[in-house]
Amino acid sequence: MPAARISTFDDWVTLFHEWIKDVGVDYPEITNFKFEAKFGPTRSNEIEFGAFRGRPKWEKVIQIPDQRIRDALQNLIIYQGDTEFASVEQQRYLFQTAPSEHDRQSLCRVVTEEMRHGWQMCHLLIHHFGYGGRIEAQKMLERRAFEQKRLLGAFNQPVDNWLDFFTYTDFVDRDGKFQLTMLSYSAFAPLAQSMIPMLREESFHLGTGQDGLKRVIKAGVVPIPIVQKYINKWVPVSYDLFGVDNSSSAHWFYVWGLKGRFDEPKAQQEADLGHLNEHNRYLYHLECKQLIEQLNKNIPAGQPKLYVPDLKFHRRIGEFAGQPYSVTGELLDPVEYEQHLQEVLPTPEDVRLVNDIQANEPQWIAPKQIPQVN
Repeated sequence: MPAARISTFDDWVTLFHEWIKDVGVDYPEITNFKFEAKFGPTRSNEIEFGAFRGRPKWEKVIQIPDQRIRDALQNLIIYQGDTEFASVEQQRYLFQTAPSEHDRQSLCRVVTEEMRHGWQMCHLLIHHFGYGGRIEAQKMLERRAFEQKRLLGAFNQPVDNWLDFFTYTDFVDRDGKFQLTMLSYSAFAPLAQSMIPMLREESFHLGTGQDGLKRVIKAGVVPIPIVQKYINKWVPVSYDLFGVDNSSSAHWFYVWGLKGRFDEPKAQQEADLGHLNEHNRYLYHLECKQLIEQLNKNIPAGQPKLYVPDLKFHRRIGEFAGQPYSVTGELLDPVEYEQHLQEVLPTPEDVRLVNDIQANEPQWIAPKQIPQVN
C-alpha cells in the first residue's frame, strides 16, 4: 500500500484538481463548478432488511458491530467511486467532437456530475474510514481507465465517439442507476443519504443517452446495424457489472444490510440470498427491453429493428463467462463464435466509419427538440 500523501480532505481536494488537469478535462465549465458533498433523506431511519432489520441505521463506522461489515462497506464505496472517475477518463476526448453546443453542455454536465459522485465517495472514505480511507481515496485518483487500471473491466474500455457515448450513458449509466438505488437502502446512513442526490443527477445521464440514440436513429445517417453493434458492446459489460452468479458477497451485503435489491420496497417475496445478482440483472434486462422498444418506434418501416443482446452473450463473469453464445442466445462452436463476434461487435472499420460520419456529415444526428414553453 502506498504512503498517504494526504492527511485532510483539503489535501485530497488538491490531488483532485491535479487529476482534472492530468486527464485533460480542465475546461472552465468544469473547473469553475462548485464540487461538494450532498446528502438527502432516506426512506427510513431504520435498517430495512437483513440481520439487523428494525435497528437504527448506523451513522458512524464505529457503530457497525463487526469488522467484516466495515470492510465490506468500505469496498462498496471504493468500487462505486472508482467507476465515477473512470467514466470521466473514458469520455475525456469527446469535448473536441461535440455535434452541437447542446451536446457539449450535456457532456459537461455528465462529466461534472460523475466527478461529483466520485468526490462524494471519497468524502465518505476520508471522513469515516480513517487512514485506510484516505489511502483508498488517494488511490482512486491515481488509477487510470486508459491504462487499464480501473477496478471493473467495463470502465477500462474506450469510448471512441458520440455513438459510443450515447450508448454508454443509456446502458452503462443505467447499471449505475441500479447500483445507486440498491445502495440507497443501506444500513450505513451516510451512504444511503449520499445516493438521493446522486440518483437525481444520474437520471440526466440516462436521458442524455436515450435521447441521443433516438436522435441518431431519427437522422437516419448511421446505419441501424452499426447502432446495434454498439448496443452489443455495452449491454453485456453492463450485465457483468451486476457481479457473479450465486454470489456470496451479495448474500452477505444483504444479510448485513449494506445493499438491497433494486426493487426492495416493492418486493413481495423474501430475498433469494443465493441469486441476488441474477435477480437485479434480470430487472435491468427487462428495463433495457423497454428502452429498445421505445427506440424502435423511430426506425422507418422496412429497416431492421434493434434488440437487446441475450443474457448469455459475450459475458466475462458469471455462469456464462467465456462461453460461445451468440447475441441471440444460441450456443456456437468456438470457431463460429469468433466469426460471430466480428459480425456483431464494432470492428476497427466500424469505428472509423462512425468517426468519419461524425466528422463529415453535419446532419448525422437530429437536432435536440426543446419543448416550447407557452
